[in-house]
Amino acid sequence: MVFTVRVSAQPPAPARWADAGLVSGEAVELDVRAARLGSRVLALLIDLLAQLAVALLLAAVLSVVLVSLPWDFVDAALSGALQTVALVLVLVGYPVLMERFVGGRTLGKLAVGLRVVRADGGPVGVGQSLTRALVGVAVEWPGLVLPLLSWVASVTVMLTDPRGRRLGDLVAGTLVVHTRAAGVWRPAPSAVPPLLGWARSLDLTRVDDGLALAVRQYLGRVHQLAEPDRSRLARQLWAEVAAVTSPPPPWAAPEPAYLAAVLAERGRRAAHRLGRTRALTATLWPELAPPQVAVPPQVTATPPVTAPAAAALRPAVPTQPDPVRGQPATAEGSPPTPGALQDARHGR
Repeated sequence: MVFTVRVSAQPPAPARWADAGLVSGEAVELDVRAARLGSRVLALLIDLLAQLAVALLLAAVLSVVLVSLPWDFVDAALSGALQTVALVLVLVGYPVLMERFVGGRTLGKLAVGLRVVRADGGPVGVGQSLTRALVGVAVEWPGLVLPLLSWVASVTVMLTDPRGRRLGDLVAGTLVVHTRAAGVWRPAPSAVPPLLGWARSLDLTRVDDGLALAVRQYLGRVHQLAEPDRSRLARQLWAEVAAVTSPPPPWAAPEPAYLAAVLAERGRRAAHRLGRTRALTATLWPELAPPQVAVPPQVTATPPVTAPAAAALRPAVPTQPDPVRGQPATAEGSPPTPGALQDARHGR
């Protein structure tokens, strides 16, 4: 029976998380994800709650101001002007001030992990934040110009734009990106059986965390890398690890197998140290714990002792002198006779 193994010349392309299209000044594409409709709607809902709280606070302050003014000074025009100022502060001032002093983030964006930046990746300015806010109030939310139609147009623009931008972003030249990287966790690689004995004899004291992390990331993405980058990275990491470990492998193992054996042994030793630390902590914990308060025993009521019972409980040989006569008592509890005292004095 013959088995045929088909090897693909090009491995599958890696998952692309950096879809924001931001390029630094050194012509390096930044690993940044553009915010889409779902995360931005969630941030908007949180911002609406924050704006509602600000509106209630301003309404309370406005009521106190109007009550404190003379009654003949307050009219409908003044009240309407103050209400308009409060509304502008809530709808326009809130996002502009928050993005200015919190680094391009409102409370909703801060909770969801979003940030407003320029189209080139730089920090957003006050003018751009003001433009975004004014366009948003006019044609997006609450959409003072044709509310229903502007809502549909805004959602359509966000769904069709490659970077998920809304109308305010297109006009102001801004972009909303994620500030939290999406991580994909994979189990640690295991060593091949022929290298297990050799790996246990390795000296790994000079393998730092940075090198171990680089090896782990390479082994986790080796199936996504294409040649010749895959072999070049493997040889580079092999040279760095071999320079800080000893002894060398007993046979010419492939670079990925060698790196996997070293990383697996390092993880095994770390797990062993962690287990010993936990065992020692569990042993010392009773001594380190605060002393427990002893529960007092329960006292039960005893019946009263009668006179005959008290006489029966009297000790047979008292060790204290008789409190009445100041003389030692006999075994029967009565004072000694003068003859007995004289015999005791002469040693008889």
